[in-house]
Amino acid sequence: MIFDPATPNGQNRTIEGAVSADGTPAYGRVYTLPARTGVALRLTAGDTLSVINSEGTQVCDFWAFCTNNLREFLSMAHCHTALNSVMFRVGNTLVTNNRQDILRISRDTSAGVHDTVIAACDAERYRQLGVEGYHDNCTDNLRMALNAIGLAAPAIPAPFNIWMNIPIDRDGSTRWDPPVSQPGDEIDLKAIQDCIAVLSACPQDVTPVNGSGQLPVDLAFRVSLPNRDEQA
Repeated sequence: MIFDPATPNGQNRTIEGAVSADGTPAYGRVYTLPARTGVALRLTAGDTLSVINSEGTQVCDFWAFCTNNLREFLSMAHCHTALNSVMFRVGNTLVTNNRQDILRISRDTSAGVHDTVIAACDAERYRQLGVEGYHDNCTDNLRMALNAIGLAAPAIPAPFNIWMNIPIDRDGSTRWDPPVSQPGDEIDLKAIQDCIAVLSACPQDVTPVNGSGQLPVDLAFRVSLPNRDEQA
């Protein structure tokens, strides 16, 4: 098995699914992110990325890397310290592994149940769950999404698992529960600095994190400028 952070262990449509050659999206356009795939987007400071849970049951693994230095990235551990919480809310500023502001949660129409502690699924996770052969996974989606726009992942950071429902009990134990989000729920992430955002429509179909039916489905997203909804 390959452990190079930049090299996927298999392929899916992610490698051909870039929104443009360098990942720059068209402002105001609503894109579909097919189930089990990922995409990388170039955001400029001030841009707002809206992630849309079209059917209400789908988790989105999310990462962000600083454009001028991919080795600086959105860090869950550093956000926990900065926010004194493992739960992110509207108005929270998210930070990098260098403790620099990178994104702000500016809107969330859901109940605000997201996960910040679980690692992205990968080939080894599915093997441990009893899957034989290759299974699509968020780690490879991250790698392929960056490869698709000519970049290489310098590391596999812990993701911000949007809409993933992992209750933490009083004794510290966790559960894998279905999302409580609803069809059409959106979360807005405003870029504080130029960054590369990566989204993965999580392929998990062994546990119920993508709904009790354990069926990954499409997500949607759009990128807009402050106070404007421009068409490219």
